[in-house]
Amino acid sequence: MEYRYLGSSGFKVPALGFGTGTFGGTGPLFSAWGRTDVAEASRLVDICLDAGVNLFDSADVYSDGASESILGAALKGRRDRAIISTKISLRAGDGANDVGASRHHLIGGVERALKRLDTDYIDLLQLHHFDAMTPVEQVMSTLDDLVRAGKVRYLGASNFSGWQLMKSQAIADRHGYARFVANQAYYSLIGRDYEWELMPLGLDQGVGAVVWSPLGWGRLTGRIRRGQPWPEGSRLHDTAGFAPPVEEERLYRVVDALDAVAAETGRSVPQIALNWLLQRPTVSSVLIGARNETQLRQNLEAASWQLAPGQIAALDAASAVTPPYPYYPYWNGPFAERNPPPV
Repeated sequence: MEYRYLGSSGFKVPALGFGTGTFGGTGPLFSAWGRTDVAEASRLVDICLDAGVNLFDSADVYSDGASESILGAALKGRRDRAIISTKISLRAGDGANDVGASRHHLIGGVERALKRLDTDYIDLLQLHHFDAMTPVEQVMSTLDDLVRAGKVRYLGASNFSGWQLMKSQAIADRHGYARFVANQAYYSLIGRDYEWELMPLGLDQGVGAVVWSPLGWGRLTGRIRRGQPWPEGSRLHDTAGFAPPVEEERLYRVVDALDAVAAETGRSVPQIALNWLLQRPTVSSVLIGARNETQLRQNLEAASWQLAPGQIAALDAASAVTPPYPYYPYWNGPFAERNPPPV
């Protein structure tokens, strides 16, 4: 397994990480993702560790904390071999303060996560979203306190806009607080918005991308085809309403290009979609998920080879969209020479 620096932290993570959203399986969203119990989770963790995939990502809201608890149980006796990543700030209870990035919620939430994970430190703690109601100075000060206390080692953001992430970095720099070194972001062949603001910011600020939903919320599994209904058993039947949107014709254009590359390489559609992401700037780790051992082993193959330049170009062309204002005139217009795109 290839290991890459997590932004400018000096800390290395595997090119592929394992997302534990399938652990637990409670609630309308997570039950559709999977219902992995401790025994099956332990087996999946075994396979990951044997393959060099030692980054495991969770969140306090995944199955109401069950994902973290199952991950902690699966790692029992081998915590030192793992990199644990988790997220906080979404609503995690019925109380008025059981949400957000206030000092109260961050400190209490981390303590509860540590208990569920059965560990005394979290390798990478990420804010699950930007909290506009809490001053950024308070957020970054509290996160810095958690780092200095040894309860958290590295910090990341998730689902932030460019200005939200940059403001957080500026406040950290002003006061000497720990900075964000990771950005857990949605990025896929059918979701390239990350490239407009967040990728250039990552290059400039030393923030590595930890990619979630690299298969476009299950649309790039190889089972979705033009003119055909969604297959039985697809989680899209239950979760499409939660998914990042994609224009239908663009989806099928990308799927057609993936099929063409699959025919050339003998690789599966998911392996190709994952491998494309592994070639992108700023990407530190791509999170793969799996309901079972077969899916996991297939996804792990994505890191064992590389697409040819012509194949990457074909996928780039099929998935391209016109950049939004203010990027278009400067990336593709008369001023592009002084303002090249990041990819």
